[in-house]
Order: sequence, then structure tokens, then C-alpha cells
Amino acid sequence: MKKTLQEIAGLVAGRIVGDGNIEIEGLDNIQGAGAHDLTFAVEPHIEEAKTCNAAAVMLPEGITDFPKTALLVEDPRAAFAKLLEIFTPKLQHEQGVSAQAHVGKDVKLGKNVTIMPFAMIDDHAVIGDNVIIYPHTYIGQYAEIGEDTVVYSNATVREHCRVGKRCVIHSSAVIGSDGFGFTTKDGVHTKVPQVGIVVLEDDVEIGAHDGIDRAAMGATVIGQGTKIDNLVHIGHNCKIGANCLIVAQTGISGSTTVGHNVTFGGQVGTVGHINIGANSVYAARSGIIGDMPEGVFCAGFPVQSHTEWLRMQASMKKLPEMLKKIKQLEKQLAKYENK
Repeated sequence: MKKTLQEIAGLVAGRIVGDGNIEIEGLDNIQGAGAHDLTFAVEPHIEEAKTCNAAAVMLPEGITDFPKTALLVEDPRAAFAKLLEIFTPKLQHEQGVSAQAHVGKDVKLGKNVTIMPFAMIDDHAVIGDNVIIYPHTYIGQYAEIGEDTVVYSNATVREHCRVGKRCVIHSSAVIGSDGFGFTTKDGVHTKVPQVGIVVLEDDVEIGAHDGIDRAAMGATVIGQGTKIDNLVHIGHNCKIGANCLIVAQTGISGSTTVGHNVTFGGQVGTVGHINIGANSVYAARSGIIGDMPEGVFCAGFPVQSHTEWLRMQASMKKLPEMLKKIKQLEKQLAKYENK
């Protein structure tokens, strides 16, 4: 694809400083961009972009004295994401149900569905309009998949679970695996039936190899617009609010309630049966062991204010030196005591 920078400016409501007739053939990052590419830069990478090989650089409004042709926009990240969709060719799949797929009895199929070879749609499932289901997926009995949703290869949506509109379920994710519930007597663990479901609301994205456990009773719920990275586990009966971000290897224990707009960094862990307030951020490897208020930025284990955690980390670097001084003082004190 080729477009002039002026044409691109029209697509992203941008303002050009320099030559608008430059032809752009591709998009790339600062390091990889070539003489016919457009890249973008925000702080702290704007200085690096000044010497890159790109034909032009997309920058935030307010940047001046930039030595290369620039396309100024309000939000370079969002504008560049829009261009990536335009410049990346759409994958083409033949619509319809492959003869090599299995569709059970009393399955309801919407319009323009694509069900690829070796997918299995079990009895009584409901598949909405424009849904794409890749090979080797399993959609369980009475499961519902909302319109415009994509389910990638080897993913599983188990019985009775409900997936909303415009969701994305990446490869090898499991929606509705049994919750981890057992009773123990005389050293023997007996399974508690997990008869609830999972509900993914509209516009949810589930990463590869995620496990979202079905509720023991009722529903495990992932709120509208929440995005979950790869290798995340959500325990049974959790309620995750709208527009949360959950980064890789996070584990949220059962019956945890999370408010809206909460961000969990990588490898965050929680105990179960707690409430985590909305509009909060938890840095990587935070350990959340109790109820948390709204609007906090926390880190560490056990979790604490991010500022306090940084102060503690700075102090820990001084421990070897402090220990050395304490030993020296102990020796000096011992000499006085012997006298």
C-alpha cells in the first residue's frame, strides 16, 4: 500500500510540518523504519527519532524544531494503531461451515459465520452473526458466542458459558474450566461440583493459554472492554469490572471482586474473597492480601503504596553497607566493654 503523508494526515486528523507529498509504503518502529516508512515517537523517544531513517515521524502536538518531516497528532499511539489496521491486509477466510467441522444438533448459526475445519460446535450452542471460529476449537453444549467474535485455534468455550459481542479469544485459552473446589476429610480431597458458568461481556479480549474458571454456582464475570494478557488465571466466582487490564502471569483467586479500570502488572497475585477498588494500578509482582480502596497505585508483597515501596527498595540497597558498619560498631563496643 502506498499513501502520501497528506492522505495519511486526513485519516488521523493530523497536521504536517514538512513535505506532505512524501509517499509512505509502510509503518515500523523507530529502529526498524526505512526510507519509505512512517514511524511514531513520544517521550522519552523523541530525541532518538530525530536521527532515524524514517521518511516521516508522527509526533504529539506541541513538538517544535524537529529536523525531519513530522505529522503532528493529538495522540500518536492511538493514531498509529489506526494506521496499522489500514496498512495491514485483512486475513481472508471462506465464509460458511467447513465440511470437516462438526456441528451438533439444534445448533443456531447466525449470518456470515466462518467455522473452519476440525472445529467442534456441540449440541444446542448459539453462534452469532459474523463469528469466526478457527480449527481445533471446541464450543460446548448450550454455549453462546456473540456476533463479530473471533475464537482462535485450540481455544475452548465450555458448556453454558456466554461470550459477548466483538470478543477475541486467543489460542489455547479455556473459558469455563472447573473451579478449584474441594473438601478434605481424613486427607482425602473430594471435588465440589462446579455448576456455574463464565460470562464474557462485550469487547473482552482473552489472551493465549488463559484459564477462566467457571463459578461453583452463579457466574464468573469478565466486564465489558477488559483486556487480559497471556498466561493469566481467573479463579471461580470472580467479578472483574469493565475496562480492566490484566498483564501476563497474573493470578486472581476465587470470589475476588475487582472494580472498573484496574490495571494489574505482570505476575500480580491475590488472595480470594476480597474486594479491589476501581481506578487502581498494581505494579508487577504485587501481592494483594486484603481489601483495597479505590484510586491507589501500589506495589510489593504484601502490597503497599508504590512510593513507600520505592523508598523501601532504595533502603534495601544500603543494607550491606549498614551491616558492615554495625559489625564495626559491635567490635568497637566489645573493646570498651572488655576495658
